Amino acid sequence: MSLSRRSFLRSTALGVGAGLVVRPSFSEGGWIRLPGQGATPGRVDWSTADAIVARLRPPRFPNRDFDITKFGARPDGATDATEAIRRAIGACHDAGGGRVVVPAGRFATGAIHLKSGVNLHVTEQATLLFSRDPRAYLPVVFTRWEGVELMNYSPLIYAFGERDLAVTGTGTLDGQAGPDHWWPWKGGASKVTGQPDQLADRAELMKLSTAGTPVERRIFGGGHYLRPQFIQPYRCQNVLVEGIRIVNSPMWEIHPVLCTNVTVRGVTIVTHGPNNDGCNPESCSDVLIERCTFDTGDDCIALKSGRNDDGRRVATPVQNVVVRDCQMKDGHGGVVIGSEVSGGARNVFVERCRMDSPRLDRALRFKTNSVRGGVIEHVYMRDVTVGEVAEAVVTADFFYEEGDSGKFPPTLRDVEVRNVTSRKSQHGLRLRGYAHSPITDVRIVDCVFDGIAQDDVLEGVRDLVLTNVRMNGQVRNARITR
Repeated sequence: MSLSRRSFLRSTALGVGAGLVVRPSFSEGGWIRLPGQGATPGRVDWSTADAIVARLRPPRFPNRDFDITKFGARPDGATDATEAIRRAIGACHDAGGGRVVVPAGRFATGAIHLKSGVNLHVTEQATLLFSRDPRAYLPVVFTRWEGVELMNYSPLIYAFGERDLAVTGTGTLDGQAGPDHWWPWKGGASKVTGQPDQLADRAELMKLSTAGTPVERRIFGGGHYLRPQFIQPYRCQNVLVEGIRIVNSPMWEIHPVLCTNVTVRGVTIVTHGPNNDGCNPESCSDVLIERCTFDTGDDCIALKSGRNDDGRRVATPVQNVVVRDCQMKDGHGGVVIGSEVSGGARNVFVERCRMDSPRLDRALRFKTNSVRGGVIEHVYMRDVTVGEVAEAVVTADFFYEEGDSGKFPPTLRDVEVRNVTSRKSQHGLRLRGYAHSPITDVRIVDCVFDGIAQDDVLEGVRDLVLTNVRMNGQVRNARITR
């Protein structure tokens, strides 16, 4: 039974080999169609952002609490609270919803699976300590890894096909990853330490995707080395992540996939491991990310929509995204679109953010290639203050990783950067498209880029307009139509 033609509605445990997998059950219907999927209607401008925010509705929960200590959890940082948390979530869901409360203390846990109507609330002096043992994230679940669907370790906090769910509070989620746990799986460390890594599994997953192997047969998890994400609601509606602090993640931090109506607000992320992206909405529609602080080992925010054949099979863009009032410190990019963007990206709005670090590489970044492809359009940034970035204020790179070696040339068009200031960078603009598929319709308006060490890099760019742009004190007004 092909996953591309069925909806994955629920899961039942099934023993396979030495571990467990979760076998998907299917209905006769097709994939859930996201609101706004299809051609973008009418004109896109900042009024579109206002409309996105206006229709977002964070989930509401009944005024009832389920304290995990009442279900057997102990705040000693050692006793496994996984089963107690599972019982609390079940009771909350069965009662019609409410808060599952993590009180003051340190609670050791494995994977947490949320259900509809549940708000996992981590109080100010509480910490959830997630196990370093990969077996704590079995059985495997239906997930996405670097843009490809598979059966893999459960994310640390996971939900599938649920609605009205949240992770809130001012407490801490600690993935306990580090140089000796999870992070060595990135690859390369095996040459020095002899530890296994993800390289062979990553290559095998891409091979299975290219071959069109059904997702339920792409089984990884136990005995494999593809790191789990931290928080992943998958095919969920009405999702809220608010207030929490996330540290020491195995991989990507907040990774909603194929979700609608997502709010990420007031979250602080401090984790510097490999691929420790802060917030990666993937193939989601109607997303608000606001008042967050990112200090990461990879992109602060990265918008994605699936990779290569798998992204084109699911064929769902990331769209209708508003990012505002955030602070970006260390990271590969402040706001990034790609590189897994085969399903496309559109209607992205970024405003009133502060970005500043010698270890922050770019403010706004696009990355793809002709293997991944994708149509990226209607991206607007305004009123952003950049202190220092290492490479460029705005970067677009069609030569990322595989470069121009595929059959799916990407499209990047209708990008506007307005009233953005920067004090120091290597370049102001670094835009590299293809001559046969150029970047088009980029507008830089009322910007000030100071401390630029080298000239702009412009390759494969058409219809670039600079209006009242001051670079190193010199005003530039230009139209490049080649």
